[in-house]
Amino acid sequence: MKLATSNRWTTRRRLAAASVIGASLLGITTLAGCGYIAPQQTTVVYSASDGVRHDLGNIELRNILLVSAGEDKPGRVIGAVFNTSKSPIRVTFNGASGSQTEFTVKPGEPYYLNQESDSSILSTVAQHAGSLETVKVSQNGPGTSSVELKIPVLDGTLAEYKPYLPDNGGNSGEASPSSSSSPSASPTSSPSGH
Repeated sequence: MKLATSNRWTTRRRLAAASVIGASLLGITTLAGCGYIAPQQTTVVYSASDGVRHDLGNIELRNILLVSAGEDKPGRVIGAVFNTSKSPIRVTFNGASGSQTEFTVKPGEPYYLNQESDSSILSTVAQHAGSLETVKVSQNGPGTSSVELKIPVLDGTLAEYKPYLPDNGGNSGEASPSSSSSPSASPTSSPSGH
């Protein structure tokens, strides 16, 4: 009889232990399941800067924004452009009142639109700082495509953008409606940082 009593307690202990383990696994599964159905911010592609990003054919636009002193004044396009094709691509920005700037992006070299000597200036920006300006961006290289983007307009309130105001740095801000610019990629940069 002692043997039967001993087995009975062992069976109860085993069932109790199995119940505790099962309940704890159910709790862990329930807690872990929240991440399964909830959206994860790390899977969302977004611009972690003041500018916007967009892929247009073989052109990748990164952190694109306009720096302007105000409505109906010139605005400098700044940001980075990458060409993923094997041929040069002509990129054109068309803004308000027929303003336009264009440049050529070589393959495999980042093209930075934030150099003070760069002439990527739209002669007219219709919106004030803090608004979004509608700009048509076109690429003409292997294939032709265009898109209308809402690009943020900033002014010189933030110190890092003040040097890029078209009226600063010896630039009169009177760029022609269609200006052309030369590549300004630095030799130490690489396109892998996008």
